[in-house]
Amino acid sequence: MTPNILILGAGFAALTAARELRRRLPAAAITLVAPKAEFVYLPSLIWIPSGVRKGSDLVLPLQPFLKHHRLEFVAASVTGLADGGRSVITDKGELKNDALVIASGGRFLKKLPGIEHALTLCEGVASAEAIRERIAGMLGGRIAFGFGGNPKEPSAMRGGPMFELLFGVDTMLRRQGRRKDFELVFFNAAAEPGKRLGEKAVTGLLSEMARRRIDTHLGHKPLGFSEKGVDTEGGHVNADLILFMPGLTGPAWAENTGLPLSPGGFFQADEFCRVPGTELVFVAGDAGSFPGPDWLPKQAHMAELQAKAVAENLALALQGQPPVAKPRPELICIVDTLDAGILVYRDPKRAWLLPSLRLFHWAKRFFERHYLKAFRE
Repeated sequence: MTPNILILGAGFAALTAARELRRRLPAAAITLVAPKAEFVYLPSLIWIPSGVRKGSDLVLPLQPFLKHHRLEFVAASVTGLADGGRSVITDKGELKNDALVIASGGRFLKKLPGIEHALTLCEGVASAEAIRERIAGMLGGRIAFGFGGNPKEPSAMRGGPMFELLFGVDTMLRRQGRRKDFELVFFNAAAEPGKRLGEKAVTGLLSEMARRRIDTHLGHKPLGFSEKGVDTEGGHVNADLILFMPGLTGPAWAENTGLPLSPGGFFQADEFCRVPGTELVFVAGDAGSFPGPDWLPKQAHMAELQAKAVAENLALALQGQPPVAKPRPELICIVDTLDAGILVYRDPKRAWLLPSLRLFHWAKRFFERHYLKAFRE
């Protein structure tokens, strides 16, 4: 019997899983389910406020990818699951499957009072463009940058893009000759922000802030936002513009699935990226909570590694064989500063940082071209 496989999502994890499954299962019926048949290259949103990239540069129509890999596509929003994952409930109807890959990503926790006064870069192109327009329209003032976590799952955060946005805005304002008219401040609940990147990374990032004369307000939990700035347990941070990345949680429909969830609201996964207690239900990327070190990142590279493991293990399961693939815990991050970059690497045995070099900025551009080319065909 030809297996009917559904993949939920259209991001790094979903597209990588689709490509790898097609390679392993040439005859399978594989369908992607997402609101739009498009891929948004989120890592380059950091370059929209400075004008290095336009939104249209980062949105990739998926029709060529779907055709090349012989994939079906259903434009729909998932609202829940039934029958242990064998039925996917959407706003366009119910979709049956023989195997399911959840790769729909997570969502931001927007529970702090006054969160509407902050802009969140990684919400998408529109948000990045709004940041660009706000800064372009300012004659001067104070801009506050920060990120948060999930109190029930502290590792569920996305801090790297905020360091990049901070350094990128600083570089942009200097190029424009406007830096003297602005104060930049970085705030975070942790006294050592970015510690998941490793001790050397914390030292390097804070040294870079000091070198650029960026103020810090660290070790104080944010309590809320207003038009005047950020309220924290350690006092008020004045700001004319707040750029904040909240912590992450699972998709809104996760509670309507009957599948096991982590304390932070993500789909639980075992070491083979299977959802425990289910048959042929796998998860990859930001939608899942995976075993591993407390620094396990939620980033494109890790999502790709998880998706490759999912494809291998799912193909084995369809043949009645046990799983073998375990995604390697690995963090690779280039903290871009618009004209250079700081390379951070971490795995279970080592953590290191290479100082700011122009080469790493161009390496980040190379990775952008690599992924966009891969998902064009």
